[in-house]
Parts: sequence; structure tokens; C-alpha cells
Amino acid sequence: MDSITRIRCFLKVVEKGGFSSAARDMGRSKALVSKYVGELEDELGARLLNRTTRQISLTEVGQAYYREAGELLQRFDDLKNSIQQDHQEARGLLRVSAPRSMGDFLVTQAMIDFLAEHPEVRVELHLDDRFVDIVEEGFDVAIRVTELTDSSLIARKVRDFKTVVCVRPDLLERYGEPQHPSELAKVPCVIDTNYRNKSNWGFEGPDGKLSVAVKGPIEVNSAVTARQAALAGLGFLRTPELFVGKQLQTGELVPVLEDYLRGDLGIYAVYPHRRHLSGKVRAFVDYLVKWFKDYDKKNAPQPVAAEEQTTA
Repeated sequence: MDSITRIRCFLKVVEKGGFSSAARDMGRSKALVSKYVGELEDELGARLLNRTTRQISLTEVGQAYYREAGELLQRFDDLKNSIQQDHQEARGLLRVSAPRSMGDFLVTQAMIDFLAEHPEVRVELHLDDRFVDIVEEGFDVAIRVTELTDSSLIARKVRDFKTVVCVRPDLLERYGEPQHPSELAKVPCVIDTNYRNKSNWGFEGPDGKLSVAVKGPIEVNSAVTARQAALAGLGFLRTPELFVGKQLQTGELVPVLEDYLRGDLGIYAVYPHRRHLSGKVRAFVDYLVKWFKDYDKKNAPQPVAAEEQTTA
């Protein structure tokens, strides 16, 4: 028995929540499915599933294997499908979910550019900051800013993601540059309520993670408006660095507390595990990766000419 068949049985058991349901779905006997999963565990030398008489659950190793094996198997299936069916065209309705802050600023423009190149695709773009269940609610793709801990979905990283705390230079002169995140509790801040923690800003330093409760003259559920408020001098702003890249380059805003900001998040295109990824999803995800690369190139800091660096 080949390893791919064993992996398929394991994935189906997890997907269906049990051996009986998986066996019925695959047209095999429960005993045979159980045998294949057992052989896979023996081959790996690790237990993937905890079994009781009523239910199964993934072990820690099983969660990691489920995520990675699902992605690898999908790549294998996609390759086989592309060879057998040539190239599946991008067409039909594409339902996409994205956080409002990302959608208002970037995803909407990426979607417009994508549609210009793929006229046979129609899009329903839902901007919502809640964590949607893309399978339950019928989305093809969700754009998420996360560490990606959900093992039941397949995802592709389209861009690295980090946040910055920044402020207008004159406010920095007035309040002084904070040396520790706790000092933000004593200065006015612009609060973007799109973020899950809203007025509790998280940091990570030498002593581990910490959260700082901030307050200020304005709270708004728009990254664009929050940026405008910071540029107007209303306070310190915590925002994705790609939203204020130009303002940081020009010096209109100045970054602070850079040693306390995590940089291990990413922007991911997330979609359900499927044997054959549709052409419209594949085309859209590929396009997002390319679009963000082009965006970063266009907005990369420009080198300063030698004559501009000299002083009188």
C-alpha cells in the first residue's frame, strides 16, 4: 500500500470526524481505513490520532502533520490535475472575505486589478473584521493577518506583516521618545478599532509579552482615517507598516519602540482543503502574491543621491 493512500485515509478521517464516516465517504470498510491510518502511524513512528469509543482527536504531532500533509497532497493533486486537464481556466464567481482595514486600503485595489486581467471572473468581496468560517459561510478565499494556527485550512503567505508605532515629529518633541511601551499609557494615542485588541496594544520585549492600555482623542474603524488623525497630530498610532510606508520615508511620521514590535505575522490567503483547487482560486492567490511584490517595489525607500546627503 502506497503512502499517499494512507495519507488520504488519515485526512479523510480527520475531515469527517471519525473512521465510520470516512469509510462511507471513501467507499471502503471501516477496518481497512483504520488499518491504513495505523500503518501511516507505524511508518512515521508517531501517534497522529487519539482514539476513544466515541470520538477521535488530533495529537499535537497529528495537527502539524495534518496541516503539512494536506498542503503537500493538494499540490500533488493540483499538479496531476493540471497535466490531465491542461490548464483550468479562471472563471465564475469568486467569494472573498477580508478584514475591513486591509480591504479598504489594499485588497480592494488588488481585486480591481485582478478583475481587469481576468474578465471571466465575478467577485463578491466581503469586508468584515470578524473571524469568518469560510467553509460554513461558503467563501472561496479569506485574506487573514495571522500566525496561522488553524490546521483545518490550507494557506499561502502572500506577504510578511509587521506593525509600527509612529507619531508626528513635533509630538515626539513635545512628549519625548518613549523608551518602553508602558509610557504610551501617558500620551495621547490614535486608536484603530479594527484591531481585535483595540485599545490594548501588545508588545514583546526582553521580559516577554506585555499589553498596554492606551487612550486618546479619537477611535475609528478605518486605517486610512487613523493615519490621517496621526498626520494631524492627534497622537501616537499603532498601524501596519505598509499603511504608512510613504509617510515614514518622508519623515511626516517617525517610528518608535521598534525593538518591542513582533515581526512574525503574515498576510495569508486561506482556503478550504480540496483535492483540486479551482482555477479562479489559484489565479487569484497567485495574483495576490505578485501584486504585493509589485506594490512593495513601487513603495520601497528610494536611495538618496550623494549631493542630497551633503550639508552646507
